[in-house]
Amino acid sequence: MRKEEKIDFKINKNILKDYVEAINSIKEPMRQIKEQLNQISKPMQELSKTLNEFVKPAAEANYAFESIRKMSEQLKSYSIKYPNEQYKIFTDAIKQIADTNNGMLSTRMIEPLNISRQYLSIMQKNNDIEKIARGIYLTPSAFEDSYFSFQQKYKQVIFSHMNALYFYGMTEEFPYNYTVTVPQNYHVDIVNEKCNVFYVSDEIYEMGVVEVETPNGNKVRVYDKERSICDIIRSKGRMDSEQVKKAIKQYTQSRDKDIVKLSKYSKKMGLSDKVMEIVGGAYYD
Repeated sequence: MRKEEKIDFKINKNILKDYVEAINSIKEPMRQIKEQLNQISKPMQELSKTLNEFVKPAAEANYAFESIRKMSEQLKSYSIKYPNEQYKIFTDAIKQIADTNNGMLSTRMIEPLNISRQYLSIMQKNNDIEKIARGIYLTPSAFEDSYFSFQQKYKQVIFSHMNALYFYGMTEEFPYNYTVTVPQNYHVDIVNEKCNVFYVSDEIYEMGVVEVETPNGNKVRVYDKERSICDIIRSKGRMDSEQVKKAIKQYTQSRDKDIVKLSKYSKKMGLSDKVMEIVGGAYYD
């Protein structure tokens, strides 16, 4: 008797890695990207140009589009070759995407691939994934990373102020509540309920944004040290005054401080004299 063929729906690791990074880089609604990607009759250059409206600069747009296209093509090739194995093809893909993303999965990650959310419901019933929030899932072996899952759900939020300084070990205060900065036109009720929210102009919203690893090893967007120092000085009326003093003192004593960058940020935020006075005074306390 002939053995039943074992079908391998493994996706190339580089394709998976690039795809996950591309999806995580897009902050705008995935529905808009999906609508353009579904128009397969469009030339590649035109699609890349459209995607560039959502992901900047252009090099990042091309990278994101290519990553999504390659992932879609690999799944499409499996579906054509094995038309009766669609369930396994898609569920295997979902598991591999989640594993590549440190066990975390958002519905955004399957939207460009035209994978129905019904597969997530089935996988949840089979205990292959666990729903931890609306649109956010974990694999059984993963640990919940609240920072990562929150930012996956609300792509516009940037961890800031004391919350950002926590990632740099510059505050003793554990951030039981999130402190985030968002663009001034961004209003989501649940974010306002869960967070200490700061609204800023588009001119300074992206200034000083970097990626750092959470304690669980996932990357999240936060402001760098210099931007965070400017923020806590600017908003010290809403901060714990003792923690502000300690954080500024620790910054002045750190070896990797960048006073030139601090000066540049403070000028753009209209805080130059105030920041230089407070930071300068901390040297002699």
